[in-house]
Amino acid sequence: MRKLIWLGTLIVMTFAFILPVAANNDVAAKPQGSKGKVVIANRGSGSISVIDATTNELIGTFGLPADGNSPEPMYVTYSKRGDHVFVGDRANDYVVVFDADDFSVVATIPAGDGVFHMWSDPHDRQLWVNNDIDKTATVIDPVSLNVIATVPMPADLVADGYKPHDVVLEPRGRFAYVTMIGGTGSNDYVVQFDTDNFSEVNRAPVGKDAHVSLTQSNKYLYVPAQNSNVVTVLNRYTMGSVTDIAVPGAHGAGMAPNGKVFYTTNISGGGTDGLFAIGTKSNTILGTADTPYSTPHNIVVTKNKTLFLTHSEPTLDKVTIYDVSTSSPVPMYIGEVTVGLNPFGLAYVPGN
Repeated sequence: MRKLIWLGTLIVMTFAFILPVAANNDVAAKPQGSKGKVVIANRGSGSISVIDATTNELIGTFGLPADGNSPEPMYVTYSKRGDHVFVGDRANDYVVVFDADDFSVVATIPAGDGVFHMWSDPHDRQLWVNNDIDKTATVIDPVSLNVIATVPMPADLVADGYKPHDVVLEPRGRFAYVTMIGGTGSNDYVVQFDTDNFSEVNRAPVGKDAHVSLTQSNKYLYVPAQNSNVVTVLNRYTMGSVTDIAVPGAHGAGMAPNGKVFYTTNISGGGTDGLFAIGTKSNTILGTADTPYSTPHNIVVTKNKTLFLTHSEPTLDKVTIYDVSTSSPVPMYIGEVTVGLNPFGLAYVPGN
């Protein structure tokens, strides 16, 4: 555990009591696929669905532990060093750790009340889990599975009704960027935290209902804001504004592995112009694509140039799939997979 520096911010230190739990698997198949897998959190079914990223076919469905409340899986993150898949369970205030090979349950790690978005840095030093009821972030070591710290959100923003929502970590793991949404002000905020001492470094006002993404290919943050119909581009070091890109219903935040294209969704558009492709060199819209189902929500792009998109409604059970090749980055619909109810967050697990 890294040494914490106290800079006036209360950091609540906690070590997790890690609970081994037997998996509740609906389909006990060992996932295969040389190009990896895509894992979907089925918020309405208490399960994850695993899709083969080569064939785009469903491999299996795996239940979360049924401890206390019925599981409510939200978002998914993959850790390469531990070869684990982390799934946040909002109903039970913990993160479920799955083995990324056979999807047996390895452990559960306690988080805060209101588990929502989460993200880990590429070096697997920290996994940040936002707790929007507690107004905190739980920071986890993805390898040891210990809780490093519980980080309170800025007191002035919390007092004004803001809560943590989305989160992303800088490629070197030096900073975490948390969106604070829902407050009384005319803007939401992106808050930059130092990952050594967990203090606030800087913040920037952005549009309402803000999400966040980045790439190591440039120095920017991409912040889609649904209720402001805009993607704001920030300098992630200075937090200064670079440009605004008009996108209706801008919500989902997905980056191509090579960092050349940022994808966002028009979540409120009913499927018309449901996907937007934005070039990260020019910071302009490259094109749009319709989606066959409404409520296009979360995005992941695999290394074999395929985009997976969840459609998040209580009665929907579809993930749609698109070709996004380097030469043709604007999404082209190629198929769909039936998963559990209300597919929500998703993550790519690379092949060996």
